[in-house]
Amino acid sequence: MMRPTSILLGSLMLLQSFHMSVSDLVRLDELLEHASYHQQEFGDNFMAFLSKHYGDEKEQHNREHQEEQPQHEQLPFQQLAHLSGAHTFILKKPGFEIIGIPESPVKKHHFHYLSSLSSPYQSGVFQPPRRA
Repeated sequence: MMRPTSILLGSLMLLQSFHMSVSDLVRLDELLEHASYHQQEFGDNFMAFLSKHYGDEKEQHNREHQEEQPQHEQLPFQQLAHLSGAHTFILKKPGFEIIGIPESPVKKHHFHYLSSLSSPYQSGVFQPPRRA
């Protein structure tokens, strides 16, 4: 279940990075229908169709063929890319100073081992050091 969910979310992010939405994918059949219409009426191949609707000839084609305007509005990939920016404002109070925290004096601790148990081996070689 985790793998299909991650694949779905990853592909959605990929589509959004190309400024495409799911509605554009749903309307791909209208793109193909309108391309076949252009092939029958004007003899355009698919590259000429793309140039007339998404490329350099778009403005000229829209001026010459106003009757196709409702069909052109239904074609996918017609929306403009929406860019958003985040702005952060930092307001500083005039005369505000950061006061440093005074350092506490460093205390040196000397630790040494004190045996709390009495043992018959207290004065042996295997005892830990008594002074550090």
